[in-house]
Amino acid sequence: MNAINESWEAATDAGLLRLITAGSVDDGKSTLIGRLLYDSKGVFADQLEAITRSKYKRVQADEPDLALLTDGLEAEREQGITIDVAYRYFATPRRKFIVADAPGHEQYTRNMVTGASTADAAIILIDASRVPEGRLLPQTKRHSALARLLGIRHIIVAVNKMDLVGWDEAVFEQIRAAYAELAARLDIPSFHIIPLSALKGDNVVRASARTPWYDGLPLLPLLESVAVEAAGHRQPARFFVQWVLRHGGHLRDDFRGYAGQLASGVLKQGDEVRVLPSGLQAKVARIQVFDREVAQAQAGDSIVVVLDRDLDVSRGDLIVPAGDRPRIANEFEAEMCWLDQQPLSLVRQYWLKHGTRVTRVKVRAVHTRRDIHELQHVQAGDGLGMNDIGRVTLVAQDALALDPYAQLPATGAFILIDSATHQTAAAGMVL
Repeated sequence: MNAINESWEAATDAGLLRLITAGSVDDGKSTLIGRLLYDSKGVFADQLEAITRSKYKRVQADEPDLALLTDGLEAEREQGITIDVAYRYFATPRRKFIVADAPGHEQYTRNMVTGASTADAAIILIDASRVPEGRLLPQTKRHSALARLLGIRHIIVAVNKMDLVGWDEAVFEQIRAAYAELAARLDIPSFHIIPLSALKGDNVVRASARTPWYDGLPLLPLLESVAVEAAGHRQPARFFVQWVLRHGGHLRDDFRGYAGQLASGVLKQGDEVRVLPSGLQAKVARIQVFDREVAQAQAGDSIVVVLDRDLDVSRGDLIVPAGDRPRIANEFEAEMCWLDQQPLSLVRQYWLKHGTRVTRVKVRAVHTRRDIHELQHVQAGDGLGMNDIGRVTLVAQDALALDPYAQLPATGAFILIDSATHQTAAAGMVL
């Protein structure tokens, strides 16, 4: 336990890397994360003992079934599949990591979207023994499309189970060519590809002697070297008001502040700001973090903003720099991944959650649907089914302050909620 804590605390300031593993069923995602945890000494001794004695073990002899380190649900262990997103934390002397293990089954694509929404990098696993003549499986295509749609900049393709194909370089090159074609069609600018065996540990933490023809980095050193830019700090400031704080309203020097998390950018005392959608302007008088005052805040900080004049500001309003003008609209186009088992209905109303604002919305039209097999937009008909990705037009009851998702995810993302079941129905990205 102490060794793990010391590893986390001693990690150099190379930045925190959030990553997700994705791919098809049985590609070895959970085993790969287990191997990363095991070989980087990120596993407690009692955890190893527990999975070694587990009745759900699927490996031979006394070897630990590393997939059980992330598959924690009873149903997952019984079936040998991942159902929910499992998050694990570990560190090396060079970097800290938060890794999400996403399900491979098509019916759990919604869980992959959840895990990928905050990821800096995606590891797309491909089972080398299940890619005949370089034909990629549908979930590999779907998860790659979602990773691109969600703006994940670093794509790492892990060609797993190379031991099952005798470490054949020709098989690896076939898969490399197939994924390069997929990346070109999805407009993925670049990707890394690694031959490995998660079960045996080849090319996961250390280079393998079984791949003399591979001259790239093993997986962990590659993850340690990925450049993570604090893009949120360089973007325009976006502050969704979550709560209005009032104290001493009967006093002359009463307190009125607006609490929330700064979604992007930097906000400073003295900044001229605009409150949207009303468009009213004021100046930032004070910024507070807990019980102290600070000169500025940056993306990710939970703060209280005090303005120099009293304005009508409510939960869901967006505070931006006075010079910035996000689009204010009730009607807009978006790319949407449908997550609900009930298909999209054009006659129903849904709840739309955008930042801290919740409003009623209807889908006016479904323009196209992305065909995962042909990787192109096709006519969608009247709706979208579960796991479909489509381009839609939405009409909201209240005006929203919107940025294109590709430019500013903080104000370009939203979810739809079924008003009857309160299930999350869709995840959307403003175009």
